[in-house]
This record gives sequence, C-alpha cells and structure tokens, in this order.
Amino acid sequence: MYGVRVNPSNPKAKITGERVIAAKADFGQDNHAPEVSMTMDATGTRDWRNLTRALKPINPDDPRTFNYVAVVLDNVVYTAPSIRGEIPNGVSSISGSFTLEEAQDLANILVSGRMPAPAKIVQEQVVGPTLGQESIEAGAKSFIISFAVIFVLMLVYYNTGGWVANIALILNLLFTFGILASLGATLTMPGIAGLVLTIGMAVDTNVIIFERIKDELSKGKTYAQAVEDGYKRSYAPVLDGHVTSLLTAIILFYFGLGPVLGFATTQIIGLILSLFCGILVSRMVTDFWMKRKRHFEYFTPISRRIFKHANFDFVGKRKIAYVISAIVMILGVGSFINGFDHGVDFSGGRSYTVRFDKAIDRTAVHEALNKTFDSETFVKTIGENNQLNITTPYRIEENTDEAAKDAAVKLHAGLQAFYDSKPDQATFESKYLVGSQTVAPTISDDLRTGAVKATVLSIIVIFLYILLRFSKWQYSIGTIFSLLHDVLVTLAVFSFCRGFVPFALEIDQHFIAAILTVIGFSMNDTVIVFDRIRETFRNTKGLETKYVINRAINETLSRTIMTSVTVFLTILILFIFGGEVTRGFAFAMLIGVLTGTYSSIFVAAPILVDFDKKNTLSQEREAVVIEKAPPLVRGK
Repeated sequence: MYGVRVNPSNPKAKITGERVIAAKADFGQDNHAPEVSMTMDATGTRDWRNLTRALKPINPDDPRTFNYVAVVLDNVVYTAPSIRGEIPNGVSSISGSFTLEEAQDLANILVSGRMPAPAKIVQEQVVGPTLGQESIEAGAKSFIISFAVIFVLMLVYYNTGGWVANIALILNLLFTFGILASLGATLTMPGIAGLVLTIGMAVDTNVIIFERIKDELSKGKTYAQAVEDGYKRSYAPVLDGHVTSLLTAIILFYFGLGPVLGFATTQIIGLILSLFCGILVSRMVTDFWMKRKRHFEYFTPISRRIFKHANFDFVGKRKIAYVISAIVMILGVGSFINGFDHGVDFSGGRSYTVRFDKAIDRTAVHEALNKTFDSETFVKTIGENNQLNITTPYRIEENTDEAAKDAAVKLHAGLQAFYDSKPDQATFESKYLVGSQTVAPTISDDLRTGAVKATVLSIIVIFLYILLRFSKWQYSIGTIFSLLHDVLVTLAVFSFCRGFVPFALEIDQHFIAAILTVIGFSMNDTVIVFDRIRETFRNTKGLETKYVINRAINETLSRTIMTSVTVFLTILILFIFGGEVTRGFAFAMLIGVLTGTYSSIFVAAPILVDFDKKNTLSQEREAVVIEKAPPLVRGK
C-alpha cells in the first residue's frame, strides 16, 4: 500500500480515528472483490451521516460530481474514496482495486487511528561494549563451570547411572540451543542465567527417578523390576513438579518485559525438554543397555551411606519449626515497613553504570551529584569500588532526546572532579559510561502492578492445581503456608540485609523472576513429599497420619536434598562467576532454594497433621490393611 504525504498546516480532521470501533478486510457481496468494512461509534455515526449527506454527489452516475474523503495517518494519505451517498448507520465499505493484503493493511490503518497518542519509548537500555562483553564472558564461564560440576556430581553420586542423566542433560542443552536459534533468540545475560538454571533443573527428573530406583533396589527387587517400578512410580512427582514450575514460568512470561522474557522463554523450553529427555530418552538408554544383559549401577560408596535408613522425627519437632517460621515470616511482613531498594525499572528514572580509574568514595559522589542534579540521587557500588551505579529522576517526565542529553551532560559535569584525567564529554561516554537505562514512570508503575499480580496469581494457580491434583484441601493449605514462607523470607533478607552485603539488593524485574522461579521450585520439592504421602495412604491402611507423613519425609529426604543441591550449585556458580548483572537474581534464588527446601520438609508436610484432625488424608482407595506399623519413628 502506498501513501502520499500532505502538508499538515490544518491537521484537524472532521472525523478522527477514535470514532472507528472496528475495521476489517472483507469481500464485496456483488463482485466478491476485496474491500474494507468499517464501523463507527454513536458520535462517529452522527458526524459521518452529516458529512456524507453534505458530500453526496448530485448525480451518482456522473463521476465528475463525486466528492472524496481522505484517510490520513501521520500526515500520509493512504486512500481517498469517493462518497456515493449518505451513510446513516455508521457502517461503511471502502472498495477499489485492492488486493486482500492491501485491504487488510488499510483496515489496520483505520484501527491504528483510534490511538489517542503517538507511540513513544518508555524504557530504554544501553549497554556499552565493555560491560556487554564482560557479562557474556561471565555468563559463559558460569555455564561451563555449572555443566562440569553437575556432570561430575551425577557420576560421583549415581555411579554409571549418572551417564544416563548426563546424556539427557547434553541432549536437553542441545535441543534448547536449537530451539532458541530457530526462534531467532538474542543471547542476553538473563537468557544465559536461564541456561545455567536449566542445567540444574534438567537433571532433577533423573534424580527423582534414580532415587526411586534405589528405593526399589533396597527392597530386594531385581534391577529390571526396580527400573520398571522406579520409572512408573516417579511419573506423578515428576509431572507435578514440572507442571508447577511451568505454571510460574508461563505467568512470568506473560507479565515479564524485556530481558525477563528471555529468561522465562529459556526456562519454559528447558522444563519441557527436561520432561522429554529425563523420562523418554533416559528410559530408552536404560532399556537399550538392559537388553544387552547389562545394567547401570545407581549406588556409590558415598550415596549408599548418605540418608540410609533416615529416621528423623520431623513431625514431632514441627512446633519448633513453626516458631522459627513465624519469626522469619513476621520479619517478611515487617520488610514492607522497613522498605526496599527499588531498581530503576520499578522506581523510574535514569540509571547509569560508571567506571572510574581508581577506587572512589561513594558518599562523596552522592553528595556531589545531589547538588548537580538538584534532586535526590541514588549511588550504589557495583562489584569493586571503582564502579558505581547512579540513578536520578532528573527530567524523567520529559521523554525527549534533549532531556536525555542534558542529563548525560550534568552527569559528566558532576563526576569531573573524581577523574584525574578530566575527560571531555565524548571520552567520558565512550570510555567510562559503560551502561545506561531509562524507565519512564508509567512503565515502572505497570511493572510494579504486574509484579504483584504475577506473584499473587502464581500462588493462587498453584493452590488450585494442588487442590485438583490431590483432591484434599489440606494439601493446598500446606502449599500456601510453604509458598508464603518462602516469599516472605526472601523479602526479609532483601530488606534487612541492605548495606551489609557488597552488592545491590534491589527489587526489580529480575527479583520477581527469582521469586516466581522459587515458588515453582519450592513446589517441586513439596509435591515429591505429598505424592509419597498419598501413595503410602493408598497402599496401606491403619497407620497414623503423623507416622505416614514422617515416613514420607524421611523416605524422600535424599531426593529432596539432591534436587536442591543440583539447583543450588548452579545458582551458586552463577552468583560467583556470573557478574553484577545477575548477582541480585542469583542471591534471591540462593535464599529461595534454601528456604524452599526447609519449608518442604519442616512446613508444608508437617502442617498437614494439624489440619487433618479427622484423618481425611488416610481415606484413599486401593489400600490394604496393616495391623502393626513398622518400627519407624512416630511424630508426637
């Protein structure tokens, strides 16, 4: 479609695009040629009727008497159809020698005209080549080290069975890279963080399956039968854990913006491939090996001793855990009073990452820039003392190039005294200004609202999923307490530990991504215990609820710890080697993994005892009677 630019000396139109309710490409009833159907609102219908009445031709059969109405967008005339008569009902058809594609383009233009304001940039991020290269190198290093550590851990803990997990891990990563490449994805630091996290979560499926196989072998079953039962009885916890993680990842994808979308996309792909590789591929490799009259070993001297015959009284000590959890949850609520450091994407403003030739006094920079910008400026140390992050609200309401340039000039002027070389503006921006970000107040408001919605929605969705999946409201109550516990603990750390750690603890998009990931991961551990509780109730009858829950926690303890260890190690490596870009995210994840593991053992499962006074959890089908409980510890 072609357009002709016009002189906008009198831009006011008789009828504007805001009066168009709908426009779509269609086919004419007479000649079945492409045309555009347009519908107006009540005010537009009235004005359009008056306009077409005034412009209708004296003689409809004589083209010399036709009048024309131009369709203009951004001072460009896209079409100028003739008026054939009065249009009383606000429904019009624009016909001509259109192709279907041109008709669709014109319909889109008519609908676009409804926008009351032009599009403008509300968030902009500029990363200098030095900072960008450092981030990519740090991310690549984290990825390689994480892969090597998990690869070795699988072999050390699961003997030759670890090769099955490692084959699945390699295929998972290869498939992930292939899918991202086919989607035209851009390599970003959050995306690399997603890949690093994928390494830890990719082996979780195999960990759950291998631990179940070890359980079956400990019962004296043959390898063939143990593998068969191990896979079959692992499907439920594997699917439940992945579904809860996928739900939070999808919610993050829906509410996320910019770099967080890359992380969410990578996480979704990794979780789906983890199911495929961890179940299908691993089973194919195992069956192939067993058909050759061989089998994989799943025990090593280390793994055989760890958590062997675990017999801890978690349920009996649950009231102590309740007190500890209540204290940290109160601190979490108190964090809203104590306050947080908000990232620029939540507070709005202009944020600059500036490098100096030597270690710098942050307080002196803060005082100098407060005078320069004549407003409160936030200055934080990034990594070493020669790099600062500076955030200012200076002229943020003005979304113009002139305002951005003025802010950069003032930044240079305010920092001149801290450079011995006294660089000019161009040198300062090319050599010392390694990154900048601008977020308008409107987008920061939207991000804060979206973050709250995403977090609340994730908890509600998981609550409903657990309720549907386990058919008992007690499981959902345990889930809610566990998730609130994890979120509040992380918030408390980010609020009360500000200034006590050598890196920024900011509430921003990356923090929300970490919280939602922790919510999904925490449920991964919790549903393993829940599934074992339900399985025990289905297979037995006559056991106390306290005993069954305690037994389930102990029997799945190795599984819970190993899934947490794999993810914790990858996040710890990302925290150490991943650079400043993802350090806050990695720290939130580390706290979340620790508290998620704690809550699945000491909160989610034990709390079922206090909400099951009528022993409804034991009312499962397919149960057989056991007259006497085995000699395992009973909760008090």
